[in-house]
Amino acid sequence: MVSLESEQDIRAEDSVANASVVARALPADNTISAAAVAGFSSSLLLAACGGGGDAASMAVQASQLEAAPRLSVGAAAVATISDADASRFLAQASMGASRAQIQQVQQLGYAGWLDAQFALPASMSRWDWLVAKGMNAITYRNTEAGFDSCAWRKLLSSSDTLRQRITLALSEITVVAIDGLVNSGWRAFSAAAYLDLLEANAFGNYRTLLGQISTSAPMGQFLTFRGNVKYNTSTGAQPDENYARELMQLFTIGLQQLNLDGTPKLVNGATQDTYGQDDVTGLARVFTGWDFDMAGHDASTPDFLRRPMIQIPSRHETGASSFLGTTLPAGLNGAASMKAALDWIFAQPNVAPFISRQLIQKLVTSNPSPAYVARIATVFNNDGSGVKGNLKAVIRALLLDTEARIAPAAANTTAPSFGKLREPILRFTAWARAYGASSAADTWIIGDTSDPSTRLAQSPLRSPSVFNFYRPGYVPPNSAIAAASLEAPEFQITNESSVVGYVNYMQRAVSKGISDVKADYSSLLPLADNPQALLNEINTVLAAGQVGSSNLALMVGAINAMPTGTDARRNNRIYAALTLVLAAPEFIVQK
Repeated sequence: MVSLESEQDIRAEDSVANASVVARALPADNTISAAAVAGFSSSLLLAACGGGGDAASMAVQASQLEAAPRLSVGAAAVATISDADASRFLAQASMGASRAQIQQVQQLGYAGWLDAQFALPASMSRWDWLVAKGMNAITYRNTEAGFDSCAWRKLLSSSDTLRQRITLALSEITVVAIDGLVNSGWRAFSAAAYLDLLEANAFGNYRTLLGQISTSAPMGQFLTFRGNVKYNTSTGAQPDENYARELMQLFTIGLQQLNLDGTPKLVNGATQDTYGQDDVTGLARVFTGWDFDMAGHDASTPDFLRRPMIQIPSRHETGASSFLGTTLPAGLNGAASMKAALDWIFAQPNVAPFISRQLIQKLVTSNPSPAYVARIATVFNNDGSGVKGNLKAVIRALLLDTEARIAPAAANTTAPSFGKLREPILRFTAWARAYGASSAADTWIIGDTSDPSTRLAQSPLRSPSVFNFYRPGYVPPNSAIAAASLEAPEFQITNESSVVGYVNYMQRAVSKGISDVKADYSSLLPLADNPQALLNEINTVLAAGQVGSSNLALMVGAINAMPTGTDARRNNRIYAALTLVLAAPEFIVQK
């Protein structure tokens, strides 16, 4: 089987476009090399700067297979939905395709599948799972034990796969990270409570979500307005401004005034700011007086982190507060002040295009056309019944839009400006969902996968800052993407180490599992003696059939070179085939 080692064996050039991998010889008992994996990983890096592995270079790699070293580094009619089209839809709408989900999409149609997902009840919450596992015992108070397990369990196994995909997207827009949940203990529970809150609102109203995150204990911890007090006339101390700033900059209106289609509003050719420091200072006055609800003054259990924060009236600023062209009058209590402020912010015209564009980027494409953004922002502003912020309506419109779905779809799979780099979490869940990965002991011990050189370079709710793992407007410098005036957000966490680290990690996951989290390849075993059939099936489910014929031919040659005849050897073929597809640019770049 393919064997991939640690970052210590990586030798990469400074330029991504010139990345290379130093390899060493396969052991005698291995009959497949990872030359194809090396080629695919390198071509992904080259693609980041507008290069790529052409047919000639791939042919050279194929010719070295025998003695090569290993790598050490609107709905369509149901009847018209092909396997590949259903898989492509699921890449956008779910945590990963499987044969069962593909068939369900074909049976129900795109809109019908969405309706079925919207109707599914939520499964056991992360919080309740932690309690069921005894993680609320006082011995765990000052640890993060259990959080990664409860987060991965939902992403990999919950039947409401659309809800999990939207929860993940929201967690990367309204960011909280577990390392910032300080000064109260019970980090695992605080983080679980926040993801549960996002999940509960994933199909709800964005204004409701803003209200709930603004009183959530985890957000109060992370953006440090928990315990925020009014202006001190004696010392001159001002209220903490973190949440006021990020609420505007990241969660609602952004930095620049936008047209409905997401393009900047220009005055005499110049962009216009949405807010200034005076707006931040004025809004910060609103978020004073909020603190944990310490009912019974008991922190020996984590329950206070699940309750919304409460107001301490003596700490709240009751003077007038001015921001974004309005003034809240003096005398409002904390709850009334917050409601009025959020209502005013939510009414700003920037909210719809700013949030709609990011949701499109998370699900479908990094560079949506202005027309696409305008159509979704229009639904955000009015779901057809006069309601603004209806996320269910937005999600439906976004995933059924013609730019994502119908006529342009075939062209979009080849258009260089369409699609997105599949973020590492979604690559991992695609594999796990495709082949029913499960945890026999229901422990889901996958852990923190943030390390770029040995794991995924990304892990749920472990963003390094409030700005997420990557910025929505990130452009790789000195690249063909930059020259084309395109954005590629996920490339901000992509480099030589992370590309190779991902392949290493996935090879181990595919062949051995992670702890007791293991996949079921029984559906692939009958195909293992026929490399073409095996790879066609994997290509369809994982990559929506988009791995090209030349790359597939190389893979077929590699698998053909491996022995068969026993189930052990057939499994080795399956491991190698899966690793090659998971490393292919056509899988890593979601079209």
